[in-house]
Amino acid sequence: MLPRHWEWLAQQSGGASVALRKLVDEARRANKDKDRIRQAREAAYRFIAAMGENKPHYEEEVARALFAGDAERFQAWTAAWPADVRDHARRLAEAAFEQPASPARVAG
Repeated sequence: MLPRHWEWLAQQSGGASVALRKLVDEARRANKDKDRIRQAREAAYRFIAAMGENKPHYEEEVARALFAGDAERFQAWTAAWPADVRDHARRLAEAAFEQPASPARVAG
């Protein structure tokens, strides 16, 4: 961090430690949905990379659909995969296709 960041932290009530904990907690709350979606996307990708790399349309379509958040295309391109691999990939990817909650409007 830059000196101005340390200076600001030192001026906060409770000092740097308390200020940093509050900032981290606030960022975690604000990004909870995005983080959950990102983690689901990464878990699904690791699975399909290991189990689906030799399956039809793996890289060209399945991985692209996953990272584009296109559930319909993901479902369509994995339809021909073996049921156990397809079903597990779809389960892992479910949260990756959810839309993050929009931030609440501030009244004013």
